[in-house]
Amino acid sequence: MENHPKDAETGWDPALYDAQHAFVWERAAEVLALLAPQPGERILDLGCGTGHLTSRIAAAGARVVGLDISPEMIAEARRNYPELEFVAGDGCNFHFEQPFDAVFSNAALHWMRDPDAVARSIAEALVEGGRFVAELGAEGNVERLVEALRRGREAIGFGVERDFNPWYFPTIGEYASLLETQGLEVTYALVFDRPTPLEAGEAGLRNWLRMFAASFWSDLDARKQEELFLVVEQRLRGDLFREGRWHVDYRRLRVVARRAE
Repeated sequence: MENHPKDAETGWDPALYDAQHAFVWERAAEVLALLAPQPGERILDLGCGTGHLTSRIAAAGARVVGLDISPEMIAEARRNYPELEFVAGDGCNFHFEQPFDAVFSNAALHWMRDPDAVARSIAEALVEGGRFVAELGAEGNVERLVEALRRGREAIGFGVERDFNPWYFPTIGEYASLLETQGLEVTYALVFDRPTPLEAGEAGLRNWLRMFAASFWSDLDARKQEELFLVVEQRLRGDLFREGRWHVDYRRLRVVARRAE
């Protein structure tokens, strides 16, 4: 779930994820600093993906568990870091016998479409006074990309009568209120724009679309997919392509909360 491409039914490509989308964990230094893991703490990495941030948390001396809904991601995380514990599970409904001092999540929560259930599971997983530290997509995240995909579908003769958007991008107020209803007191919250350059030059946007936006084109055959990608590239080139690279219009929400004692 660490920015989980596609959905659980279509499967994930850990190789493409690690090779072309390393920015997902490489840009997590600030949110990791907010977590400030301590030796001996028990920490859950919710939506751990291929385990790179889980490993960084463990390097601080914490006892960390990585949880992800994707079997492919969990298998790759176990190959990457066989000394760490990784568990396949649903972020909307998980339970551990032993509680955690902290729950951490980076770029994963916006893939979980039942945020109330996620917040409830997080609160129940924490010790009293335990902290929740996360970064996820905020309202307006990849807005230009989504609009280009919708317009692109129309341009190639396919409608947008159903909701193709797989993400949950809340406002700062919406998300703070949601956490508070589950007994999590928000102590820090920030929304910020983070335009993010992609790898692979001209191919960067298509790699991103294949990794993260399959719901917008999974009903199309190969020829129509190619047409859609061309239209999207044409619509976005003036705004999002510069200096030989595509840049995604990311907008992020960073939050820290504590479970009431």
